[in-house]
Amino acid sequence: MSPSPPARRLRLGLPRRMFSQLLLMQVAIAAGVAVLATGLFLAPLGRMLDDQAMRQALAIAQATAAQPQIAKDLQSTRPSVDGPVQAEAERIRKASGAEYVVVMNMRHVRWSHTDPTQIGKKVSTDPSEALAGKEVMQIDSGTLGRSARGKVPLRDAHDRIIGAVSVGIEYNSVRAGLLHAIPGLFAYAGAALAIGALAAYLISRRVQRQTRDLAFSDISALLAEREAMLHGIREGVVALDHTGRVRLLNDEAQRLLGIGDEVVGRSLDDALGEGRTTDVLAGRVTGTDLLTVRGHRVLVANRMPTDDGGAVATLRDRTELEQLGRELDSTRGLIDALRAQDHEHANRMHTLLGLLELEMYDDAVEFVGEVVGDHRATAEQVTEKIHDPLLAALLVGKATVAAERGVALWIADRTLLPDRLIDPRGVVTIVGNLVDNALDAVAGTPHARVEVELRAEGRTAVLRVCDTGPGIPAERRELVFTDGWSTKQPPAHGKRGIGLSLVRRLAERQGGTAHADEAEGGGAEFTVVLPEALEEPGPPAEDRLGLIPTQKTPVDSGTGLRAPVRGHKEESR
Repeated sequence: MSPSPPARRLRLGLPRRMFSQLLLMQVAIAAGVAVLATGLFLAPLGRMLDDQAMRQALAIAQATAAQPQIAKDLQSTRPSVDGPVQAEAERIRKASGAEYVVVMNMRHVRWSHTDPTQIGKKVSTDPSEALAGKEVMQIDSGTLGRSARGKVPLRDAHDRIIGAVSVGIEYNSVRAGLLHAIPGLFAYAGAALAIGALAAYLISRRVQRQTRDLAFSDISALLAEREAMLHGIREGVVALDHTGRVRLLNDEAQRLLGIGDEVVGRSLDDALGEGRTTDVLAGRVTGTDLLTVRGHRVLVANRMPTDDGGAVATLRDRTELEQLGRELDSTRGLIDALRAQDHEHANRMHTLLGLLELEMYDDAVEFVGEVVGDHRATAEQVTEKIHDPLLAALLVGKATVAAERGVALWIADRTLLPDRLIDPRGVVTIVGNLVDNALDAVAGTPHARVEVELRAEGRTAVLRVCDTGPGIPAERRELVFTDGWSTKQPPAHGKRGIGLSLVRRLAERQGGTAHADEAEGGGAEFTVVLPEALEEPGPPAEDRLGLIPTQKTPVDSGTGLRAPVRGHKEESR
């Protein structure tokens, strides 16, 4: 026999679904407001009815005191049940619906009353204020119970106060009026509550559709997961509203764009300034995987519009990948150059072997000397003009790649750059990108040549690279520095349009400039000027040691020829 399932406990509290909770809370609020409004209305209504009854009693008393016959009868007769004052007061009481109309003299003695046995007796409440000439309204209790009263002075023909008139309205009638108004108030409150409940139902249904009938706990969990996801992923996320203002930034986006939370609520133009990054995020540049440069970072941006007219943009840091891709291209070029050198070396060894077999020993010695001299001259020509080891090594490597691609890489006669660069790696990046672009431009053209000129003017470094390629039209010489713009097919590792943009960014970061022009004799010429790129020159090492510098053999540059680097014979210009 299986055990019976445990009895479920009755759980009291709010329902779990947002629709039910919102409906219940809104109905409760509407009911509370209706009850509160009814209570707040009843309190002034009671005071209003009291005031209305007192004013009515005062008006009756004023009308009674205004009759001159009552004043004459009060002075000429004694208080009695059959007296003229009692008769006139009863007539006014019945005509006005008052509870009583009392006429009294200065000694507080009644001349009239609803109860005839009270005539001739003193009044139960103090009429001194009315006898002093004041009009009085009050709620008070007397011989007939609680009533709304009005008291006025009674004057004779000479305007002398000879008594007073007191009129009372039964207080039960005032209370009855208040009780009579309550059902109507409750009816109005019930109608308002019904309308509020209907509105609450419609609002709850709309919220239910928009939130997909989630519970508050589910929404809270989703928000917590959203925050954790946005601030935990390694992609930048920028959310914009329908006006183009920044609505959300995660931590990675702040890091990649170099901004903080203070830009939330501001437009992209104010937050980032003008540039391609702003145009891409704002949707003014369309496409997928758009490249842009922000500071020294290469970013890939994608933008997706949202239903409310806004958009969400994602940013990926491609800086390291771009560097790896360029290193991969350089490695491939070096591998191709080594393969070509291996083939060339094999040919030279075969030539040397043939000269030895033919017993042409003198020719063999001369052949070996020429080969060794060419290789030694390549490095010497570079290092004598470019004293920074990183730049010299870069150009020696680029010369090997150029030779493999059938391009003559020349070092200009004016080239002379001392080893005083403040940021040699930045200069290496600039020169490497310019040389790579020049090699790509002249590859496959007849008599292809690339010329590099690096010189110092005080603390300013001037970098110039020109080629014999097709050149750049005048209207595109600024466009070539735009992020992602290129006329060449992208390489295997990604997209083009980054190298020249990085060149300009690096130059501007050091306060310099980068521009393109037409080279002498055709082709493109790129010039980068970096002010204060070199340190102040110090005393030579030989002077500091007290030694006399050794005389070096100068490079022959007076022949009017420019020395080709690595594996190329001298050619006339």
